[in-house]
Amino acid sequence: MRYVHVVFTLPHELAPLALANQKTIYTLLFRLSAETLMQFARDPRLLGAEIGFFSVLHTWNQKLEHHPHVHSVIPEGGISLDGSHWVRPRYNFFLPVKAMAKAFRGKFLDALKTAFAAGELRFPGQLKNLSTPRAFATLLRQSCRQKWVVYAKRPFGGPEHVLRYLGNYTHRIAISNHRLVEMANGQVSFRWRDSAHNNKKRVMKLCVAEFLRRFFLHVLPAGFVRIRHFGFMANRQRQQRLAICRELLNASQPPPITGQSSETPSSNDLYRCPNCGGTMVIVERLSAKQLYLRSPPENQEAA
Repeated sequence: MRYVHVVFTLPHELAPLALANQKTIYTLLFRLSAETLMQFARDPRLLGAEIGFFSVLHTWNQKLEHHPHVHSVIPEGGISLDGSHWVRPRYNFFLPVKAMAKAFRGKFLDALKTAFAAGELRFPGQLKNLSTPRAFATLLRQSCRQKWVVYAKRPFGGPEHVLRYLGNYTHRIAISNHRLVEMANGQVSFRWRDSAHNNKKRVMKLCVAEFLRRFFLHVLPAGFVRIRHFGFMANRQRQQRLAICRELLNASQPPPITGQSSETPSSNDLYRCPNCGGTMVIVERLSAKQLYLRSPPENQEAA
């Protein structure tokens, strides 16, 4: 099973509004990106299936600037609308991203108009001049003229790649420790990738106050859930729908958590020497660099 990675991004014109209304705007970003994916997937001309996926909210770019977007990871296929079989993509792409971008833009702008009419949006500080209907309509027209980006990355190779993605990408906030270079003379230095120049690695220096300002742009409202599940992965129906997916894919049920099959080797057996039967003991773990620099062991038999 391969997995598709789709990214929905808000245009920069709406970023200040999103920052002032995080809970409202980010919830719309989750809900409407999911609606767009499921709507296009159900279209019989495209996939004609019910899909399931999880979405992760990110609010930053490599420079720690405010850049709200949602990553969605989707199995490459879905349950047919009548529930009789598993549907695989019939084209060399999963779903048409340009058409989805237009649909997502329309849904989002309509939702913003509704939220504005209901008084659900705040306009603090410099945004106060957008609080009139005329100024807000102008903002929406400006954002409508911009290209709304929906981007589909190459499919993940399998579940192990999804797990690696989950472990390294979803449970971080803005910046990880390995990107920090130093703090000296009142400045913080950190590494970033310049996507405009083939992801060339660069070092940025910011004063401490600016670094902290950018970092705290990405602190979400208390209790806000930044990883959500949709379709047949939604929490309320996940167990039942995933069982159907396994059946349609002719996949075996996952092994029970408790108990161990007698045919399955225990962890001790995996570390037992096939020649003498003794238990192997880990003496040292070497990094890839150490393995490269380390000379090969002597041949004791030849010695």
